[in-house]
Amino acid sequence: MDILFLAGHRAYERIRSGGLRADDVKVVVGASGAAKWLVLHGLESALFGQWFAGRTKPLHLYGTSIGSWKSAAAARLDPQAAFDSLARAYIHQHYQGRITPDQVAIEAERILRKFVGPGVPEEVLQHPYCRLHFSAVRCRGPLASDNPKVELIGLAMAWLANRISRNLFRRFCEPLLFYDKRDSPPFRRNGEFPAGEVTLSQENLRQALLASGSIPWVMKSVHTISGAENAAYKDGGLFHYHPAFDFLGGEEGIVLYPHFYSQVTLGWFDKNMPARKADGRMLSDVLLLAPSPSFVAELPMGEIPNRSHFVSLAGRDEERVAAWEKTVEMSSRLGEQFLEVVETGRIKDLVQRIE
Repeated sequence: MDILFLAGHRAYERIRSGGLRADDVKVVVGASGAAKWLVLHGLESALFGQWFAGRTKPLHLYGTSIGSWKSAAAARLDPQAAFDSLARAYIHQHYQGRITPDQVAIEAERILRKFVGPGVPEEVLQHPYCRLHFSAVRCRGPLASDNPKVELIGLAMAWLANRISRNLFRRFCEPLLFYDKRDSPPFRRNGEFPAGEVTLSQENLRQALLASGSIPWVMKSVHTISGAENAAYKDGGLFHYHPAFDFLGGEEGIVLYPHFYSQVTLGWFDKNMPARKADGRMLSDVLLLAPSPSFVAELPMGEIPNRSHFVSLAGRDEERVAAWEKTVEMSSRLGEQFLEVVETGRIKDLVQRIE
């Protein structure tokens, strides 16, 4: 199989006994990961373009960083075309010499113009069933600076605080929730967003998305977002790198989590901390969909696209673009297998329990 079906404790029992239907899903989660999202293009195109098509019940989408951007694409009336547009714009980033925040800002604005153009905020916020929610972090102290040297000090201080505890880390960057006011997300009041909450609007959607994806030291902070206090807002993945918390607030249902990895790492600074990996209890209602190791081995360069390719393939953009486009093409297999496995009921036998 090219795709893994990994389920938390309650989700595993539910799927083993009754399979999976589109209406079982209440929340879809998108993780941070920059270019890694390209490996999920075909899977998410199948999910939103086919599997959820015709749904009437609200479907809550939550993401951080690129997870928020692709959630916005999912909330379009033609999600497959929106995913294609986002992928093309993302893949065709080009840089000359050393990559600077100013260059990245130009490319980020270009990508946003391509897939959040005129009329798109209205379309997303009037979607028949998708309800878009995402987060950014409000930074304090040196971490709030856009001066690279000062910001680097802030990152070092935040890293040290995070080694002690995530609660201490939160003093440097507090998550702020942006949400669709038509249907309150079931996780709105779960304590994960101490910076508060802001309703999405036609005026703030674009700037809020930019804030959610503003990678520290790579991009500048976003300071002005309609409805939010003036502050330094950065990538929501700093705190919720691979989001993992109580998504359902005690409600029944499945949380669908298309992910590029088979593990969920809580925060940006937690990558080398095994204790900060979410287990089957924390992900109790989650069904994680991830590419299998054998599928990843078949990809160009034998790995999932990632930001380091801008450096390792600097000056060889044609090679990088070709590899990333091939990954997108191959990812259609994940979508096809998901649809077949769910429709035939084979998911009951293929689902694996997250311990």
